[in-house]
Amino acid sequence: MEGLFWLIMIVVMAIIEIITLGLTTIWFAGGALVAFIASLLGASTLMQWILFCIVSFILLIFTRPFAMKYLNHDKTRTNAESLIGREAIVIETIDNLKSEGVASVAGQEWTARAVDNTIIAKDTVVEIVEIKGVKLIVKMKEQK
Repeated sequence: MEGLFWLIMIVVMAIIEIITLGLTTIWFAGGALVAFIASLLGASTLMQWILFCIVSFILLIFTRPFAMKYLNHDKTRTNAESLIGREAIVIETIDNLKSEGVASVAGQEWTARAVDNTIIAKDTVVEIVEIKGVKLIVKMKEQK
């Protein structure tokens, strides 16, 4: 009967993993698999739970960073996040003290603020370093 519990646990964890695709429950499915094998070999309930906890913990700690690094390396930045590091052109002088400034990037106008409170003149090319809410935080582009 304990083997059936572990088998159900494996299936449930696998289904949750398939639905979420977040590498969150697959480690526990591995622990449940080891506990299931232990139950087939006649291990006590306590030993099955100990094996489940230890194997799940080991899989989580040692394989998750590796899996996250190699499975999520093609992540594409989306929306505003993709603007960080790009160039923009100042179309209205940026003055943090006066709460003024607009920059244009990819054909869109954004409220802009300087990262270091410097005044940045109109028509200056700047680099986007951060986005706070609906404001671009920019710095002067370094000259080559």
